[in-house]
Formats: sequence, structure tokens, C-alpha cells
Amino acid sequence: MPNKIILVIGDGMGLTQISSLYELGSLEHSNFERFKHIGLLKNNASSHRITDSAAGATAYACGVKTYNGAIGMDSDSLSVKNIVEILPDQNWNTGLVATSSITHATPASFFSHVKLRAEQDAIASSMHASNIDFFAGGGKRFFEQRPDGLNYSDSLRLNGFDVFYSLDKTLAKSTKKLGFLVANEGLPKMMENQGDFLTDATQLALEYLQKDEKKFFLMVEGSQIDWGGHENDANYIITEMLDFDQALGVILDYAEKDGNTLVLVTADHETGGFALSSNKNNYNDVTGTFSTGGHTATMIPIFAFGPGSNRFTGIYENYNVFHKIMHILNP
Repeated sequence: MPNKIILVIGDGMGLTQISSLYELGSLEHSNFERFKHIGLLKNNASSHRITDSAAGATAYACGVKTYNGAIGMDSDSLSVKNIVEILPDQNWNTGLVATSSITHATPASFFSHVKLRAEQDAIASSMHASNIDFFAGGGKRFFEQRPDGLNYSDSLRLNGFDVFYSLDKTLAKSTKKLGFLVANEGLPKMMENQGDFLTDATQLALEYLQKDEKKFFLMVEGSQIDWGGHENDANYIITEMLDFDQALGVILDYAEKDGNTLVLVTADHETGGFALSSNKNNYNDVTGTFSTGGHTATMIPIFAFGPGSNRFTGIYENYNVFHKIMHILNP
């Protein structure tokens, strides 16, 4: 039975985005090759045949199929307890890392409950009362530059957090909760000098959450793979995927050394209808093409590593990832 769970989400990441690491990103080998157990997820929302990130992430966080836009709520707009609320009852540390705002749809689904993902001010106002011990991402303005004039970074500090505006690796042994708001909203693109934030924040989270030999749950999101798909920008996707693969290497190195860590890597949906196409039928010239500026209904892959990983093969609904985790932890 694992005593650490790391859920890694490539927002908008389908098989083509992964394939682009080789065909357009010039990698000979990627960290995805280190997985032996691979499955496919059906990911429609309860309201639509094509999901958004809110419904997709809520399926993972709460184990329910819900409507597009829902954060931590079921299809009747009723709050559903999420994995971050369940595990601390069993003495687990919890953390979130994202290259978007920490109040964006995917990370928000692991600590908040609102009817619509656009309510980022409301989402930010729930962080201080959540069970999160560590978070790192953008979104400073939703905590400090709000239309209601309130400052929820102060609320975080009053509830045991130290809040910082840049990463500080020396804080791994801190005895306080840690919050890093490193951008006003989302972080810059990798093409615009985002740097090694995802890898560094992930490494810091791993070191921090394992202190006192506690069990932990960590969600890491490569948020902007999705944004590259929406912009139909292959270079945007590739640079974000290379960054994602680098962070994934750090996670798998940790899991291999630890021996008791379950790593799950998946997506909420695919974005852009991204394809690796021949350029004018020249089969030696591959180019990235797109069929849409939105999401697609294609199944998405899930990769599993560590104790219990064999349970994640096959084809199944996305919300069953939550239930498989729960069954592993409570056999």
C-alpha cells in the first residue's frame, strides 16, 4: 500500500502532445517510457460530451461526474468531499503545484467548492480554511487585489501559512504551512522565461511534504500545455511538454528511491485536436496541426508507477481514478 500519492496532470495533454516530445521536441527518450502500467480514460462531463478542466479535475478530486464549470460539486451543485479533505483525516500532508493561477480550475478542484470556475475570488477565499499544507503557483491578485478589498494572504498567515512571492528552496524544513504566489495570474510561458518553476516547485513540495516522515498527497499540474492547444501554437505545446517531462523525471526519481509512492500521470482532456501531420505528404517532414481551438472528446492516457499501479490499466471513466486510489488505501 502506498503512503505517498502524486497525481500529475498535463492540462490538455493527449497522446499527440506526448508524441510531440519525440517528433518535434527532439527527445530520444522521455520519462513517460519509465511507466509499465498505462490505461485510457473516458472523460465526458455530465452536461456535455466534451469536458472542461473543472469537471475533469473534479472527477479526479471528488470521484463524481459533474457539469462543465463545477469546482468540487456534483451535477446537482452539491459540494462533494475531495481527496484533500479526506486524507488529512488519516494524517496526510497535502500539496498543490501549478503553472496557472492556484485558483484555476484544476488546482481549485482540490481545495474549493463553487458552482462556477470563474469565481476565482471565491476560490481564493477558501484556501486558508482548506486542508492544504503547501501550494505554489500564480494567482496573487485573487488573494490581494480583489473587488471586495479583502486580503486573503493575510487570512492565510492568520491560519498558519507563511506566504511568499518567489520560490525559496531553503524552506523545505519549515514547520509552518507554505504558500507561494509567484505571479499575478498565470506564470509566463516557457517561451517567455518561465524558467524551472515546475521542476523546482515540485522538488520543494516533495522535500517539504515528506518531513516528519508523514504520508502525503501532491497534485502537480502542467497547466499551460492546454493554453498552447487553445492558441493552436505547436511550439507553445512542445516547450511546455518538455518542461512537464523534466518535472516528471524528478517525481519518478523520488518515487523509485522511496519505494512507497504511487505516481499517476494523466490529463483532464485533450486540447486543440493536435496532430502530427506530414507536410504536403512529405513523410519525413512532420508538423503540428490542429482541428479546433477548443477541447476534444478523445480518450486520454493515464500512466501509473509504484504500489497499486497495476490497477490503473484498461479503459474506464475518469472519476474511477479517485475510487481506485481510495480502494488501494482502504482495501
